[in-house]
Amino acid sequence: MDILETIVAAKRKEVATFKPRSSIERFERDGFFWQIANRSLVQSLLLPGSTGIIAEFKRKSPSKGWFKTKELEVEPVVVSYNKHAAGISVLTDDEFFGGDLDDLIQTKVVSDIPVLRKDFIIDKWQIAEAKAFGADIVLLIAACLSPGEVKEFAAYAKSIGLESILEVHNEEELGHCCDEVSMVGVNNRNLKTFEVDINTSLQLIDKIPAGKPAIAESGISSIDTIVTLRNAGFKGFLIGENFMKEEHPGKAFENFVTELK
Repeated sequence: MDILETIVAAKRKEVATFKPRSSIERFERDGFFWQIANRSLVQSLLLPGSTGIIAEFKRKSPSKGWFKTKELEVEPVVVSYNKHAAGISVLTDDEFFGGDLDDLIQTKVVSDIPVLRKDFIIDKWQIAEAKAFGADIVLLIAACLSPGEVKEFAAYAKSIGLESILEVHNEEELGHCCDEVSMVGVNNRNLKTFEVDINTSLQLIDKIPAGKPAIAESGISSIDTIVTLRNAGFKGFLIGENFMKEEHPGKAFENFVTELK
């Protein structure tokens, strides 16, 4: 199996283990954040003067290993992110990315901008879980979902007040796009090989449906790249590794934004 298939297989086992312990109805009834108004990433990206940056908190990746240990506290990093980012992405997968749902909760509590749950969604139950734990947006990866599942999951997310990002890696996956999806993200990282090519975004931007703000993901480490992507039509730029690999991720983010301005 390639890396994505390995991750999805593990995620199916994980969901099968935890799903019986807490129903969607229980999330709706007991989830603290279920009653909290959701924050809109679409509005944040389109706001005049927005940096467009979705700053990501992740401790490790399957291709690069650990950036930061489990001991790294979320709050100091995301408080810095909160100052200038359009949104914050939080990796909640434990096995492959070193994250968990507590990271999501802590981010929501100390920030006032939209929070994305970055994970491998393969069941509607995870979307209810995401809302209960503080997410404003969920990621739907075309490479591990059918067009029908994308439509169903995006519609459910919308019905409970969440936005959704459809993540694609090629033109064929754009066929998963539907009215229910809020935004389209182009991941420059091939999730099967983990190779990165920024041209993936540039080749797909003109094929993204009008009315769906476009987000470029992965491989963004310079101001020039953001300028190029922005000029091409992208509204959002998801950046994580570039900050998390530094000794002080929050400070690295603030320096990056200063240079961008």
